[in-house]
Amino acid sequence: MGIGFMYILKCADDSYYTGSTKYLKKRINDHQKGEGANHTRTKLPIVLVYYEEFDRIDHAFNREKQVQRWSRKKKEALIENRPKDLPKLAECNNKSHYRNYAARKFKNGD
Repeated sequence: MGIGFMYILKCADDSYYTGSTKYLKKRINDHQKGEGANHTRTKLPIVLVYYEEFDRIDHAFNREKQVQRWSRKKKEALIENRPKDLPKLAECNNKSHYRNYAARKFKNGD
């Protein structure tokens, strides 16, 4: 059994909360009692939808920070065990992104 967990909760308002802890069951209970993070306090009840186990808590914390930066769709691919979708969901879709700029330039004949 690991000593660190990264977890994702689904809140009553349909938002996701990503956290890390050494004691997963206790932390989930804290969230349910309104004693967890500010984000979950007003969005009860919560449901644990995903977790990963780590040998070290700092690895769980680093993974938490990584996943927190992800889009909702990318988190849902992780939750739904769709690892093949993760690279595509990581691509930048901003109009100013270099790939999109090159496609527009070619399309416009510039």
